[in-house]
Amino acid sequence: MEFQRPKALREVVPPGSPEELMARARALVGVELGSVAVALGIDTTGTAVKTKGMPGGIVERALGATGGGAKVHDFPDLEIELKTIPVDAKGAPIESTYVCTLSLADAEEQEWETSWVRAKLSRVLFVPLIAKEGASWRARRFGEPVLWSPTPMQEDILRSDFDEVVGLIGIGRIEEVTAHIGRWLQVRPKAAHGRVRTIAWGAEGEAIATVPRGFYLRTRFTGAILTDPAAEPD
Repeated sequence: MEFQRPKALREVVPPGSPEELMARARALVGVELGSVAVALGIDTTGTAVKTKGMPGGIVERALGATGGGAKVHDFPDLEIELKTIPVDAKGAPIESTYVCTLSLADAEEQEWETSWVRAKLSRVLFVPLIAKEGASWRARRFGEPVLWSPTPMQEDILRSDFDEVVGLIGIGRIEEVTAHIGRWLQVRPKAAHGRVRTIAWGAEGEAIATVPRGFYLRTRFTGAILTDPAAEPD
């Protein structure tokens, strides 16, 4: 499918409504990332390391996201977050989905209701990027988008996962927090490289230098909600 570039695509304005955002996302279904990058004037040459993270940036530009790396939603006026999900030919997510960083220094003070991870997950536009085996990421095609908000039951489970993690960190057991904890929401290392360290507190109140962490959604959860937004996978 050849991508037809609208006029002034390089200057995509933010969408004015969730309906407009969804219309933009649906218009890209079946289009290759590389074609969109060309239309946007984005240089995608370089090694895999150099272009890591570029697919998400291309999708942000194409849909008019303006949040960037700031602590705001990707679509601030709509309070909607954008998450791209690489999937295989059968629609199964290839990797867990990053949500946001986890503040370790003040974990004992954090509550689900006022947490940034809850705000991030309050309304999310999931955009699948369908990978072709053995092909460059530029050949990934846009899949059917899903605009999702957690059901009350889903939020209860996400809250439980959050509480378990921050509870352990709050009592100084940071090293017990692994990716195995959490039904849908897990914690994994999140740093530019292995030498990066941040501060957490030990059981005796001592400062501990440890790897930064972030919240991620498990593949079994994102895979399920791409099919059924109200799903409650085991």
